[in-house]
Amino acid sequence: MFAPYLDRWSLISDGEPILTHSSRLLPVLWQDRPAMLKVATDKDERYGALLMQWWDGDGAAHVYAHEGDAVLLERATGKRSLLAMAMNGEDDEASRILCRTAARLHAPRQKPLPDPIPLTRWFRDLEPTAEKVGGTFADCSTVAKALLSDPLDVTILHGDIHHGNVLDFETRGWLAIDPKRLHGERGFDFANIFANEELPVITDPTRFRRQLAIVSMEARLEPKRLLQWIAAYSGLSAAWFLADANTPEVETALTVARLALCELEA
Repeated sequence: MFAPYLDRWSLISDGEPILTHSSRLLPVLWQDRPAMLKVATDKDERYGALLMQWWDGDGAAHVYAHEGDAVLLERATGKRSLLAMAMNGEDDEASRILCRTAARLHAPRQKPLPDPIPLTRWFRDLEPTAEKVGGTFADCSTVAKALLSDPLDVTILHGDIHHGNVLDFETRGWLAIDPKRLHGERGFDFANIFANEELPVITDPTRFRRQLAIVSMEARLEPKRLLQWIAAYSGLSAAWFLADANTPEVETALTVARLALCELEA
């Protein structure tokens, strides 16, 4: 899988392959620079490379080369991790960094958009689950419909902003990887900060309320609007987990959704 691109782009292997559910990655050297060769096995990953090119290194990793399923990316070599920060006393600062990175990605560009996917299409899996299961799913679906019918501050979106998708690029700062190429209200991109299943404290009500204040201030979002996006996004995540039979993740996502819904009712 990697061999044709190693030859074509004059790359030198610089580590062990990394396998994910949607791509195959290989650390490489390109013109003496650390880079990451990524070969997509999922169409969303292919579309994400187009968006990375569109950002042109502003808020996201540089794209050095792109052809078909393969993309050659600037590689993060910094030692810092937002997940480690969030779990070791720097949760607030990690959230602020995520917000600032998202804001850079949302900034207008004077060039055509790369054929993004509307949020209305992204949310199409929530309503059938809401109709079938009801309960919190139905509550989240109602909130999502209201948001999607009257969007504010529409822009290009990353679609998956979380602690593992914003990396330390040392002198270049914190930059995003792995976008989903969405288009819709910018508030959507801040909801996933509350929904990273790798962070054990996301279901802690005290932590939730603290991060709500921090993110709403840093992102310049009304707390109510942010809560609505958290509920909508968490319901959608739970629907996806339910379809994949990931029972623990379903309950985690629904717990976050209920936290948001309870705050909305307060």
